[in-house]
Amino acid sequence: MSAHREPDGRSTSTGAGIGAFGSEIRRTRQRLGLSVEQLADRSGVSLGLVSQLERGQGNPSFQTLTRLADGLGMPLVALLQGAQERVDPVVRASARTRMPDLDPSDDDPPGMVRELLTPHLHLPLQVIRTEMPPGFTNESRPFRHLGLECVHVLSGALLVTLGADRHELGPGDSITYECTQAHWWANLADGPTVVLGSVTPYAT
Repeated sequence: MSAHREPDGRSTSTGAGIGAFGSEIRRTRQRLGLSVEQLADRSGVSLGLVSQLERGQGNPSFQTLTRLADGLGMPLVALLQGAQERVDPVVRASARTRMPDLDPSDDDPPGMVRELLTPHLHLPLQVIRTEMPPGFTNESRPFRHLGLECVHVLSGALLVTLGADRHELGPGDSITYECTQAHWWANLADGPTVVLGSVTPYAT
């Protein structure tokens, strides 16, 4: 989790990724036999925020972390240590981390969803499920980053352009390429296109 600036200027950091922290909250809550609603009531944190954090989203303040720990009946340091020491190898469908939009603009078609299927972003392998709405393209803002990527089409039709080379893929097709090469995607289907992308980031 990144450092958070408190209103009085103090900067706080949990030392653990938000995904690991959210997983630890969920594990502890379930071990105590609490529902999300009960934890929200006990901690004084909104139901929506508790649910968001358990999905690995958001940037909670120090006060929110303290309230959640109190609601779980444990010191905050114990909750943070648990998040650092334990990484759940299983990512449930209901607990996937929602990835941020890719350079969003008013011109982008709505509805693109990117979800992390691996436990967190700090592993040497990232697997991301992407659902693109009809009409999606990022031709005007190509991807370019460090790493090697393999993209597999689950449904729909995907155009992958690598430099001057264009590749049209259908269900069951895959493509592998160096991410340092400028590349962009487009949904060629009338409906949504769903792909799995496996990325091995290179160390910088």
